[in-house]
Amino acid sequence: MRSVAAKKTKSGGNRRISLKTSAHSKPDGMQFAEAAACLADIGNGFHARGWVLGTSGNFSAIICREPLRLAITSTGLDKGSLTPAQFLEMDGAGNVLRGDGRPSAEALLHLAIARGADPGAILHTHSVWSTVLSGSHASQGGIGLEGYEMLKGLEGVRTHKHREWLPILENSQDMIELAERVSKTLRESPGIHGFLLREHGLYTWGAGLEEAKRHVEILEFLMEVLVRSGAAQSA
Repeated sequence: MRSVAAKKTKSGGNRRISLKTSAHSKPDGMQFAEAAACLADIGNGFHARGWVLGTSGNFSAIICREPLRLAITSTGLDKGSLTPAQFLEMDGAGNVLRGDGRPSAEALLHLAIARGADPGAILHTHSVWSTVLSGSHASQGGIGLEGYEMLKGLEGVRTHKHREWLPILENSQDMIELAERVSKTLRESPGIHGFLLREHGLYTWGAGLEEAKRHVEILEFLMEVLVRSGAAQSA
């Protein structure tokens, strides 16, 4: 088996699925296949919207909690032509159990989120908006989003008066150290829906794929609003 654990370097689809229930069951071939197909659709849609250009971005879904198993993208792929065959099954130690290729070194961040936020799916995008804002607001440690009706699209948010804090973590090629900081951030800010890596991109998650996809759409929309309105300038 191949492992990323020791490494220190680097939608809009029509298919609908929620892994909120199946995430707690044992691994099943159909579950993996369905998760891979839905993640591929989401990736194609995100690429069309300019959120995962080049080979950027990575996506995963939890297909089993005990023991931890994820369906996750293989590294170095064009998300505009992503197919279910390009997904891997990975265990909690970063070992590849099924599929060809290898996971990105950022798979360690997916594992940290899987353990720290108890999600059903984790989605990572590299939009222009997240890159600009994560750079301009890095000295503030994060971005506060408040007063926008679109915030109500985030799970558990009922009013536009909600203040969503989007932490910004310094980027690093040492993924073991970065994963530890992700875990620390999730412990210290348990109610957040995502975070940014400085001049890199957005990580968000949800109880299932539909919720995680919705969170990407909400946060990407709000970041685009901030950039286009001039709020991207650091205070």
